Amino acid sequence: MNSFRKRRKDAPEPPPYASIAGFNELGGTSERSKRHAAKPKTPRPTPTPDPDHPPRTRAERFRRLVLALFIIFGAVPTLLFVLVYWSAEIPEPGSVQTNQIATVLAADASTVIAKVVPPNGNRTPVPLAEVPEPVRNAMLSAEDRNFYSNPGYSTSGFLRAARDNLLGRDNAGGGSTITQQYVKNAFLGSERTLTRKMRELVIAAKMARQWSKDDILAAYLNTIYYGRGSYGIAAATKAYFNKPVNQLTLAEGAVLAALVRTPSILDPETHLPDLTARWKYVLDGMVEMGVLAPGDRDATTFPSIIPLSEIPDDNVARGPEGLIRTQVVRELRASGISEHELNTGALQITTTIDMKAQQAVLDAVHNRLSGQPPELRAAVVSIDPRSGAVRAYFGGDDGIGYDYAQAPLQTGSAFKPFAVIAAQQQSIPLNRMLDSSPVTDRGTKITNVDGETCGRCTMAEALKRSLNTSFYRMTMSMFDGPKAIADAAHAAGIPEQIPGVAGKTLTEDGGRPLNGIVLGQYLVRPIDMASAYGTIGASGVYHQPYFVQRVVTGDGRVLLDRGAPEQQVGKQLPAGQQRIPRTIADNTAQAMTPIAAYSNGHTLAGGRPSAAKTGTTQLGESKLNKDAWMIGFTPSLSTAVWIGTEQSQPIHTARGTDIYGSGLPADIWKQVMDGALAGTPIEQFPATNGAATAAPPGANKPSGGDYDILNPPQGPPREPIVIIPPAPEGPKEVEIFPGLTIPVPR
Repeated sequence: MNSFRKRRKDAPEPPPYASIAGFNELGGTSERSKRHAAKPKTPRPTPTPDPDHPPRTRAERFRRLVLALFIIFGAVPTLLFVLVYWSAEIPEPGSVQTNQIATVLAADASTVIAKVVPPNGNRTPVPLAEVPEPVRNAMLSAEDRNFYSNPGYSTSGFLRAARDNLLGRDNAGGGSTITQQYVKNAFLGSERTLTRKMRELVIAAKMARQWSKDDILAAYLNTIYYGRGSYGIAAATKAYFNKPVNQLTLAEGAVLAALVRTPSILDPETHLPDLTARWKYVLDGMVEMGVLAPGDRDATTFPSIIPLSEIPDDNVARGPEGLIRTQVVRELRASGISEHELNTGALQITTTIDMKAQQAVLDAVHNRLSGQPPELRAAVVSIDPRSGAVRAYFGGDDGIGYDYAQAPLQTGSAFKPFAVIAAQQQSIPLNRMLDSSPVTDRGTKITNVDGETCGRCTMAEALKRSLNTSFYRMTMSMFDGPKAIADAAHAAGIPEQIPGVAGKTLTEDGGRPLNGIVLGQYLVRPIDMASAYGTIGASGVYHQPYFVQRVVTGDGRVLLDRGAPEQQVGKQLPAGQQRIPRTIADNTAQAMTPIAAYSNGHTLAGGRPSAAKTGTTQLGESKLNKDAWMIGFTPSLSTAVWIGTEQSQPIHTARGTDIYGSGLPADIWKQVMDGALAGTPIEQFPATNGAATAAPPGANKPSGGDYDILNPPQGPPREPIVIIPPAPEGPKEVEIFPGLTIPVPR
């Protein structure tokens, strides 16, 4: 059988040229196509009804829809409600921690320096018994008139909130009871979602069964926001009326109750008519509740509210103490005290700040800078060398502004004592004779201020006179001199990393430092200089600077105590570390003792021995000064003083003269030290061995046990002199304009 279907015998022959597609070549329809077109279609058979599965009626379909809706909107929410209700843990009323102020105290544990206000609240809990009854009733009138009878939640309010959320209305989430509002503020936050609203309703329902109504109302009054940055009724009472809560009147309580709904748009400074209208609504509601007689309502007048400018600002330290607070908070966090403990623990933080020393700093800065150019800025830090405790701190007058005590600054010649330490570590004694003539390095000519020179003098004498050339030559002669000086400074207490300085400190972009390190070209902070000098004063023992001595929570738990070792609790500071050999540190201190007197007569009162060094830096190539330092110490106090400007401007006195370290900074330093140490015993520095050298045992030493390193005898030196080869000559300089020269090859 071929692939074509056989034609029926009775079928007529197809016409010639018939098209297989049913069309002849003349375009007509074929007979086959006509037969197919004329053939009627057979209708599909109607399905036979199944007696076991009759079709659903309209009523049945409706019932099924109702059942589905009930499951979706009834059973499932109920099940979720039960699960959330069962899993929700409601704390006891007394165990709920709300945000509370932490108090920063001076070292005497009684003088308040500042307060630490939590980011979203300055709540001070007040017992409900201290809130006058009319004030409580005013709050109920404003926010929840059925508070004592409702189950803790409002079903109609929840449904309105659900509707508004679905419709995207801006006022979605209203209609909450006082219990719901407290739950939202204390546990859930203000997210506007149905899920959050449902959790609020469930927790409020459970809380209403476990807490008394008075406990809930007390928690609410101590938590809610009243405007003007005040959280809780105690803070609000002070912010609006500057009085304690128990002295509130009916009219004043109605004001606070009126504010709660929308404090931002009911502020009395900008929206007094709106606040007054809301205030009247609260009083009228009290009459409806039956807690206020109509006659008393009519006799009540709107109270006087203090202006914003007169609000007591006890919680915000905007003066110098604000910068102390910032350092205290930073240290608490570094010590492992959590943000939660800081915000809720009502901490009593005893600092190391000595109020006598702190007052001496404030007096000295304000007295000495009074009448001086207004652009001048100062930083002063005093540290106890024996412990690292910060005794006084001033980084500026703006407590929320820039802290100059933490500013990376060039130190000038105040960095030379670290070169003295590094030289002794390489067995170069303080009686080594150094050349003070100008020196050129890499095309830069190094000179001394006003061309001062001693010819050839000892390192100790060069330190007293602050001769740049002598120390620069010595640095060039030492083994890896710049790095040795950087290492000595780091050992003394200059951190290897500080904010604002990229990479490792005292380096050239993270590489090796240059010879200019000895002249203080790298950036260091005032607090670090006070600490590093304190290490020298402590015979080479380094103590990390710290501000916080003891931290106790409001309920008496000790979180931190840096007292005697057997009493210490929590994270402690490391013990002092002997970072610099004792002999080297003591010799360096002795070499620095004549400098205060040499620097324009800044000897401390009563002949108290001190060791000090001045420093001055210049503004680029201008020859004008931009930073001036005086840093010095006794065995019990190390103080660093910096004077400069915010924008690195030239620094001048009111008379137009340049400011050097031996001027205003030294004046401030002496006044601070005299004031802080007044009435304390006069202490002496440890006696040195007289050799003033760090030479190892067996090395040659100067003969004679009474050799004075600060006043060497005239004549040939007792120690062989190391001849420092002169630096290679730099290029020849040709003056092309007055004061402008360019180097040219020789």
